[in-house]
Amino acid sequence: MVATRSRQLKSVRAKSPTADAVSYPVGVPLGRTLSVFPLVRDVVDGPRNRRSVVRVISVSRDVVVWSCLLTSWIGFGTSCRADSDSRPSGSRPNVLVVLTDDQGWGDLSLHGNPNLQTPHIDSLARDGVQIKNFYVCAVCSPTRAEFLTGRYHTRSGVFSTSAGGERFDLSERTIGDAFQAAGYRTAAFGKWHSGMQAPYHPNARGFDEFYGFCSGHWGNYFSPMLELNGEIVKGDGFIVDDLTQHAIDFMERDRENPFFIYLPLNTPHSPMQVPDEDWQNFEGKEIVPDPRPENAKKEDVQHTRAALALCENIDDNVGQLLDALERLSLSENTIVVFFCDNGPNGSRFNGGLRGRKGAVHEGGLRSPCLIRYPSKIPAGQTVGGIAGAIDLFPTLADLCDVEVGATAGPLDGISLIDGLREPKSKPSERLIFTAWSGKFSVRSNRYRYHANGDLFDIVADPGETGSVAEDQPVATARLKKALEDWVKETKPRDRSHSEEQVFPVGHPDHPWTQLPARDAQATGQIRRSNRFPNSSYMTHWHSIEDAMTWDVDVLAGGRFDVEVFYACPESAVGTQLHLEWKQGETESATDSVVTESNPSGPIHLDKDRSKRAESDEKDWKKMPLGKIDLSKGRGRLSLTCPRIMGEDGETRGVEIRLMMLHRVPAE
Repeated sequence: MVATRSRQLKSVRAKSPTADAVSYPVGVPLGRTLSVFPLVRDVVDGPRNRRSVVRVISVSRDVVVWSCLLTSWIGFGTSCRADSDSRPSGSRPNVLVVLTDDQGWGDLSLHGNPNLQTPHIDSLARDGVQIKNFYVCAVCSPTRAEFLTGRYHTRSGVFSTSAGGERFDLSERTIGDAFQAAGYRTAAFGKWHSGMQAPYHPNARGFDEFYGFCSGHWGNYFSPMLELNGEIVKGDGFIVDDLTQHAIDFMERDRENPFFIYLPLNTPHSPMQVPDEDWQNFEGKEIVPDPRPENAKKEDVQHTRAALALCENIDDNVGQLLDALERLSLSENTIVVFFCDNGPNGSRFNGGLRGRKGAVHEGGLRSPCLIRYPSKIPAGQTVGGIAGAIDLFPTLADLCDVEVGATAGPLDGISLIDGLREPKSKPSERLIFTAWSGKFSVRSNRYRYHANGDLFDIVADPGETGSVAEDQPVATARLKKALEDWVKETKPRDRSHSEEQVFPVGHPDHPWTQLPARDAQATGQIRRSNRFPNSSYMTHWHSIEDAMTWDVDVLAGGRFDVEVFYACPESAVGTQLHLEWKQGETESATDSVVTESNPSGPIHLDKDRSKRAESDEKDWKKMPLGKIDLSKGRGRLSLTCPRIMGEDGETRGVEIRLMMLHRVPAE
């Protein structure tokens, strides 16, 4: 079956056309339903090869797929309608937004990449509209914030990709909030990366259903530990296939009310884990380098092979989504949007653009943006001008007659509805700003200006090979002032603010709270399994003086059941774990003893197709730690080991991945 699927897809690809101190609100609704997905199991009997049944079809143009959001604006917009609730909910279009992770502008056959074929994604351009100059942020969490809020991430408080810096302010209204309020069924499946605990959790930010993970990256892509509406579950098979199937299940579940599905897929972000059936087409494959010499010189060919295999896997899953919409007779009334969150995570083919992920040049910021909506948007058109992730919220609201509602401030994004309906219309003049890690640039319809004084004519020189600042003093001065004014107005934060972050616990409307080990402060010999905190665990617990401590803010006091997810050798059985709550003079504690070993080593490393930079992952075992009383307000939760069993050395003690707190209902 797999071989048959691969031959069919290969045949289709060969025919694919190419083209050019915080105040937390309580009582926040966390979603109207908490139904359990039928495909999630605590114990997985065996992953299904869902893509073995993919059918390649002629896709109707009724669906809007959004996949890579950026921080930018576009110049042909209108304001959102005030009479947004004028249509009955049943007549409104569905929305499917697909966002991919670390897939660059050049990672599509649509954009001339000779190394892969992406016929299903390409079909969105054929059957819909592509925005030629669409911009996102240099890295992932800022882009997500800008898509979700329609405002620059610098306004909403995002300054990092971990340690709480990925969270946008609670005063912000999300696209999920708006569509939920308008009667849509809302769901997010995939990588959230905008906060883990309520009220930052997706269930608290406008999404009825959430299945995936909230971290910035994940260490294992094969039947991994995930969460379903806050509760830990085990995934089913390769993660992107699993997330796609959950999106399809959500489409099928209720045909009476429109849906808004946000599908932030987590590939081709590293680790570069690829299913065998996708890897077989790229193992040992000759790779055509990027035409830009410095990109070609820096390319890690094995990493590129893995990234492109993951991009073709994404394309297969987009095909499944479009197939499902067709099968369910939903294509004509579904808006499908596809875009990416930043530039490529490697120096591979990117159309000669300068920079990659993390850069504020074109190569780090330019993203595909494909929008298909057959009944309202003409097919096969290209929209000029500039646009960005900030524009998707007002645009989708406008297309669906949904009221944006009261936001934390004026939206930076604009509705692109006029440009989508009349792609040949002249774009208006506007600017799109970006900031990351102390670097700043601004894009106009013609130029990109950098804070170091360089000015590039992107129309004539899209690769930013030569500054024209001296030749264009008027444009340079105008954009320099605009960028300086924007920086003063939005006040971008730096990563030093990580020290100020606390983690909310015990939201009154959310029974579960996750406290991952990565967010604890480690003392003594304990250290993270990797210097990149996302998806890491704490290891080297050798002394009774060692501790893990979380700085938390309890939103509503009460009694909580505590669980830890751990690994340890047989020799560590009998180790005692002690959790203590301190808040001034107030203290409470709970203890438990490790009664079962869990000698798990790293899992699924055989699926790594390129050397990983992230932490490995293990099969973690759940252990009850007892009950603890927490009082409202700020305090510290400290985990220690008063008794450590085992031999001295690397395997002594326990390794901790996650602590979970579950509110005990009041009697």
